Amino acid sequence: MDMKLELVAVPVTDVDRAKEFYVERVGFVLDHDHTVSDEIRFVQLTPPGSACSIAIGKGLTEIVPGGLDNLQMVVADADADAIRAELVGRGVEASEVDEQPWGRFVHFSDPDGNRWSLQELPAWSAGAGGDGVDPGA
Repeated sequence: MDMKLELVAVPVTDVDRAKEFYVERVGFVLDHDHTVSDEIRFVQLTPPGSACSIAIGKGLTEIVPGGLDNLQMVVADADADAIRAELVGRGVEASEVDEQPWGRFVHFSDPDGNRWSLQELPAWSAGAGGDGVDPGA
């Protein structure tokens, strides 16, 4: 049985500020922005190349804005001259590259404090084309 994660609600306080941050600074694609009623606004955004989108808006979740602390995306290259440099160049406060045995990470937060990690998979990882066996383990 296949199961595909396709949408994650991200709690925000200011929908327009969050929309600008994710589209203009992080580079997500704006799929749609619909005001359904006075209580519900649904904005769907998709990271480039991703099959999973995020939803921000009004009336979508009970989670406190800033309450997500471990959203993670996989990137091809975390180096300062790649994804990190692009984010910083767009005005995102991104961490230096964090080297770990299970990958290289760049971290940032949205204006509400929802935290994101961008992971460059290690070469041995099956997700990066390796055999899934860590040669250093």
